[in-house]
Amino acid sequence: MRYRKYALLCVAILFMGSTYTNGADRKEFTASIGKDGVQQVDILSGSYFFNPNHIIVKVNVPVEIRIRKEGLIPHAFAIKAPQAGMDVNVGLGSDPKLIRFTPTKTGSYPFYCDVKPFFFMSSHQEKGMEGIIEVRE
Repeated sequence: MRYRKYALLCVAILFMGSTYTNGADRKEFTASIGKDGVQQVDILSGSYFFNPNHIIVKVNVPVEIRIRKEGLIPHAFAIKAPQAGMDVNVGLGSDPKLIRFTPTKTGSYPFYCDVKPFFFMSSHQEKGMEGIIEVRE
């Protein structure tokens, strides 16, 4: 009986690790600039996706991202571009997180979920949980 519970748990973990929606569907969004002069973006994350996953912002204008996740699987939001004023890594929850930065250099910069549940499973980024912040003039 005890082994049956462990077997069911293993099957459930493998099922959760193998089912995902690939983030390949491009969902583009141009940040709106609020009355306070800050570019605003809302992102929803979930079963291995970010929506939107292609965000266009202006250089040297502050950005405020409000991001939350749906579901029970742990996720994070990471962007590593300190040379462009963007260096973020935060865990996500069902309550929105507020991320603020000012992009200082034009270009395309990847963001992703850096969660990797087990050493033998694919990371969330490898499952398609990634996107691009495109910084324009």
